[in-house]
Amino acid sequence: MKKALVFLVVVGLTAGAAVAKTVRISIATGGTGGVYYPLGGGMAKIWSEYVPGVEASAEVTGASVENVRLVVSGKAQVALGTSGVVVTAYKGEGKFKKFGPQPILAIGAMYPNAWQFVTVAETGIKKIPDIKGKRVSTGAPGSGTAVMTRAVLKTLGFEPGRDFKEFRLSFAEQVSALKDGTIDVGAWSVGLGPGSLIDLSTTRKMVLICMSKAEQEKVATAHPYYKPFTIPAGTYKGVNYDCPTVGTPNVLFVRADMDEELVYQLTKALFEHKGELEKIHPAAKTIGPEYVLQATLIPLHPGAIRYYQEAGYQVPDALKPKK
Repeated sequence: MKKALVFLVVVGLTAGAAVAKTVRISIATGGTGGVYYPLGGGMAKIWSEYVPGVEASAEVTGASVENVRLVVSGKAQVALGTSGVVVTAYKGEGKFKKFGPQPILAIGAMYPNAWQFVTVAETGIKKIPDIKGKRVSTGAPGSGTAVMTRAVLKTLGFEPGRDFKEFRLSFAEQVSALKDGTIDVGAWSVGLGPGSLIDLSTTRKMVLICMSKAEQEKVATAHPYYKPFTIPAGTYKGVNYDCPTVGTPNVLFVRADMDEELVYQLTKALFEHKGELEKIHPAAKTIGPEYVLQATLIPLHPGAIRYYQEAGYQVPDALKPKK
């Protein structure tokens, strides 16, 4: 029998009145200059408003790697993370090898992250090999951006220390550093149009450093969860060219033992009110059961599976957790 989440408890200390039990949910997101934080804030609003008894809040974090640790430790109940980090955590590989497979399951892939390698016109940098001898921020420590940037650059033959001087800054810090010339290049693994890059593109002549087709293919071959992706011309002010790069799905995930009824209610509310998320950020337009079933790379939580099946979708066996 499925264990149901009890939203009401009776506390009869005075008048015997029923008092609502509050389930507090912390959503681990990322930095304020990315997409995770505003999107997580939108999710918190939806869940607090439409799931009885739930009080949710979005928390600023170091993003993907830290988010796995927060969920597994119980300090956060729901989190966003890039597929590369989430898959290695689920399998107990990479940064998680010494800890073994992590007890996480997905609500689903939400939207694709594009790897956005950014400079300003004054540096003269136009392609990835131009970073030799330059000052490059690979992203905040513990973030999916840092993991992805290091993986991409290493695959293409560039090592921090040897080929470039590495900085490890948050999105907001990267914008400030690019403006004042402290760094030459910053990296973002994020949905298109984060506030930090909108800021940079409207105050400086921003340049996206694009990949050649050979570079895209080399990275995609080495890392199956990174796929060729194109940032459309006009995404940012003054960037009037299509920019080939690589992308990876972002995943909303929870602890594997999270209550099934609660995950069902969270999933249901998220998809039934996703229009509210689209008003917060255009990345939310991708969110939907079809994208979940196509792009999720770890098994889904039983509560999420229950929603998708009730909504009329067939969940592939590969997305069902092993019993």
